[in-house]
Amino acid sequence: MQEKNRTTVIEFFLLGFQVSQNCRIFLFTLLLVLYGGIIFGNLLIITLVSASKNLHTPMYFFISQLSISDILLPTDVVPNLLSIQLNNGTTITFTGCMAQFYLFFTTEGFECLLLTLMSYDRYVAICNPLHYISIMTGTLCVKLVIIFWFLCFFTSFIYIIIILGLKFCGPNIIDHLFCDLVPLQAISCSDTFPMKIQLYLLSIKFLIIPSMIIVISYAKIARAILQMPSNFSRQKAFSTCSSHLTVVSIFYCMIFSVYIVPTSEQTSNVNKMLSLLYTVFTPLINPIIYSFRNKDIKKAVQEIILKYL
Repeated sequence: MQEKNRTTVIEFFLLGFQVSQNCRIFLFTLLLVLYGGIIFGNLLIITLVSASKNLHTPMYFFISQLSISDILLPTDVVPNLLSIQLNNGTTITFTGCMAQFYLFFTTEGFECLLLTLMSYDRYVAICNPLHYISIMTGTLCVKLVIIFWFLCFFTSFIYIIIILGLKFCGPNIIDHLFCDLVPLQAISCSDTFPMKIQLYLLSIKFLIIPSMIIVISYAKIARAILQMPSNFSRQKAFSTCSSHLTVVSIFYCMIFSVYIVPTSEQTSNVNKMLSLLYTVFTPLINPIIYSFRNKDIKKAVQEIILKYL
């Protein structure tokens, strides 16, 4: 009888940040401005890489792919989040929730793999420069990126099927900013232990192994830089890696804080803030980091301005 009396959830209610009206208006305005900055900055990177022949290299190709991911992720989350903050919470259909999680999981997984590939690209460029052109060919780079996208789309699809096996019988309130895995597990009335095990297994493929590859790559890069004979060579080599290393550090710190490090002592607002940082803050600063003090990017901007003015 108790099983029959349960109501199947067909929609969820996302709470967002529960604050005063003035704070909600401020957050709405801030998010709208940040989202505009994300779209503009990343579209600028994509345009420059496509238009400038000087940027037709593996490194900038990967940066443009990162910009695509940085546009898709906030576009998946921010528009609905604006509605949440404006209305002090909003409903989302079960199908809409699954679609949001699917794109979110795909873009996050792709970014993990892409950042790993970018660290390997820097490793080859610094530690094996004479064979860089023969190793990091344009065809190989395109193939790897396509494989990463398909792998992430497939993995996300499998995980959606697993989530569909969960039962949601009430309450339907998600105390979060968007449909994420941990909040969905929290309101499920099914046994989520098998899913938690699968999450940790996936984290090995998308977080643990990639982070180990990145650490090993940069350890070898650091050793190679220290062995360079001149300060100028060391500074030049370090400058080519510093931007990527900064982006990797920020991204993985956020991801590990939310999904790997135990969060039982963290409040829901802390988790929301961390989620906001890697879905909005990171895509905003990535184009800034890669363009700041980057001579190639500045030169490409000057060429575009001179061409059309």
